[in-house]
Amino acid sequence: MSSDSPVIFKRSKTKTAARSRHLSPETNAENSGPEISENSPSTLATKLKNKNKKAKPKSRLSFGGDEEEDAEDVFQIKKSKLSLKVATGTHPSIVPPNLDQATISYDDGPRYDAAYLRELKASTRSARPPQPSSLDPYDADISMDIDGLAVRSANMDDDSATVIPSQSSIKVAKEKRERVRKTQAAGEEDFISLSVSKREDMPQGPHPESRLVREEDELGEGDDEFAEYTSAQERIALGKKSRKVEASQRRDSMKELIADAEEEDEETVEWEQEQLRRGGHRTPEPSSVETKQVYKPAPIPLSTPLPILGPVVSRLSEQLAQLITSHANNTHVLTSLAQERAQVDDREKEMREMVEKAETKRAWFESFKEWTESVASFLDEKYPLLETLEKEYLSLLKERRDMVSARRTGDDTDDLAAIYGILPIAISRESNGMDEPTLSPADLCRQRRVARVARRQLRRSQPRHNQEEGYSTDSSLSNSDSLAYSDAIKSLTSRAKEILADVKAEEFKDPGKGRWNIWREKYSDSYVGAWGGLGVVSVWEFWVRLECLGWDCIADARNLHAFKWYKGLYEYSRPGVGQIPEERELGPDGDLVASMISTAVIPIICNVIDNGALDVYSQHDIRRIIDLAEEIESSVEVNGGKFQLLLKSVVQTFERAISATESSVTEYMTDHHSRTGFNPDAIPSRKRFLNRRLKLLSSMLRWRKYGGDRFGLGILIGKLVERSIISVAEGGWDVGGEDIARKVAKMLPEDLIPSSLRHLRST
Repeated sequence: MSSDSPVIFKRSKTKTAARSRHLSPETNAENSGPEISENSPSTLATKLKNKNKKAKPKSRLSFGGDEEEDAEDVFQIKKSKLSLKVATGTHPSIVPPNLDQATISYDDGPRYDAAYLRELKASTRSARPPQPSSLDPYDADISMDIDGLAVRSANMDDDSATVIPSQSSIKVAKEKRERVRKTQAAGEEDFISLSVSKREDMPQGPHPESRLVREEDELGEGDDEFAEYTSAQERIALGKKSRKVEASQRRDSMKELIADAEEEDEETVEWEQEQLRRGGHRTPEPSSVETKQVYKPAPIPLSTPLPILGPVVSRLSEQLAQLITSHANNTHVLTSLAQERAQVDDREKEMREMVEKAETKRAWFESFKEWTESVASFLDEKYPLLETLEKEYLSLLKERRDMVSARRTGDDTDDLAAIYGILPIAISRESNGMDEPTLSPADLCRQRRVARVARRQLRRSQPRHNQEEGYSTDSSLSNSDSLAYSDAIKSLTSRAKEILADVKAEEFKDPGKGRWNIWREKYSDSYVGAWGGLGVVSVWEFWVRLECLGWDCIADARNLHAFKWYKGLYEYSRPGVGQIPEERELGPDGDLVASMISTAVIPIICNVIDNGALDVYSQHDIRRIIDLAEEIESSVEVNGGKFQLLLKSVVQTFERAISATESSVTEYMTDHHSRTGFNPDAIPSRKRFLNRRLKLLSSMLRWRKYGGDRFGLGILIGKLVERSIISVAEGGWDVGGEDIARKVAKMLPEDLIPSSLRHLRST
């Protein structure tokens, strides 16, 4: 490069000039000498002009404004700090130009001798150098050398830092501060505040005596401090010219950023390469020098002896045995795994089937629950109707019994009145105050006698075998009463059929078509565990009572096998296969017929007997009740509470008849003094009365043969014989009383014959 052309250094942006080193006078003299001789006035003017111009950095991008600039390439030299040190000759490794200047000395360490200190004191300035007065800071012709100003300011700082105040100045400053501290006004601060506002104007906070400032108590939010990085200083360009200026500024800033990114610092690159080399991440550069290959012969293998057949065969045999054992073990493991897998598959299949069965069972029981709830609601609706009709039927039986008992009591009263005489007249007054005497006993006896004669004539006109007086039961009703009773029974039967008239489902009409049998067949364990048989009996009881409504167990000669409910329960209790139910075996419930008889049938029969269906003076009724009791006995236990209840009901009927007879006899025998003269009707009346008592005794003895002396039946027989038969027979012993007594003695068993009749039994 020629010395005439100026050297131009490219700078991306203005940087703060570093402190420059003051060169020695010798160095300045050496460096300035050639410049004076080499540089001409024209060259200096060119340098000064180029220095005042700011060189714009070149960029690789074009923003549309580079066409107007000079496209001439300028070669720029960039030197590092190390090269500058070498150029100035201050690097410690610089070798002197000749050996005469080289001296061997140990000047590397600091020196503190007197000569060095005097030299150092002489070179140190004690005052700031005077400013040139000829320079005008506002003169536009003076070039602004930024680097020179930076160097001068740095030198000024160094000079001011080296000034050491004297002792007198320090003393004067202390006295001044002490004087100011004493003379300052009260309340004034003893320091110079850096804050713009006063302390009392600021909020003191919760602790005003503390000088610590919390972060939230500081003034400002940092907008002014960080305004450079935010949009606080941005202005919106509104005019066309301002938008152009803003666009040009934006392009300049982008160019500077691109130039900064392209600039490479040699020291940084050198440091990075050194770190890569130390870390082993740097790829070694391939050497251009070819390395000389050295021949290396292949190694000769060592000689191996030939194997002997015996050891080889034994080794192979051992390996074969190991393989066979391993194969057997593996085969066994595979077999066991296959079996386990098959078991798991079977178990999974069983579990699936169990889940399906459980789901089916749950669904079925859900529907069964709904069905049972519907059955319960049906029974709640129909049971009150059934109970009302049952009460009405029992009232009809009781009314008929009262009619028959009243007529029989009237006959006994007439006969006793003929034997002992008529009782005194009892006059009763009605509540309306009118004195109206009732009919006399004689008139009543006369009316009953006329009616009795008419019945006898009607009975005799019928083709029947001859029967002695007093042995007719007289339990038949009159034609009008009989027709009224028949109409009431027919009305009751029709209303009983109307209970199920609105029912359409067959399973509500016939309980045998319900879901009980399905429950027992599909889920027998649950059926047995829940005592399903008892549930069947409790539900089936409604249809049993409905079918038995209006059934006179004494007058109706049907046995229990003829009822529909009996047949249905009998077949339900024997769920086997076969056309004949008697040949099947009982199911898990046992005989449900017996349970139904003890639960519902026996209470029905007892209610019918208690309300007058059984006539104890009728041999037919006694035979019927004995047959019915024997039929029930075949199904239930004899000593059970329900069967004993049936026997007790029959005995109570005998007791009521004996009590009525005894009360009538006692009433007339206590008033026998009112008897007047001989009554020719006394002999047939006594005979009829005693024959009716013999008929009652015969019924009781027949029942005693079946039921025994349970519930005091023997005592009742003794009372009947002694108080109702012998007492009346003794009054007419010669006119038929003795014959009746002999018949009684023959009828009674040995253990029931009273002492007054034993002599008649032997004769």
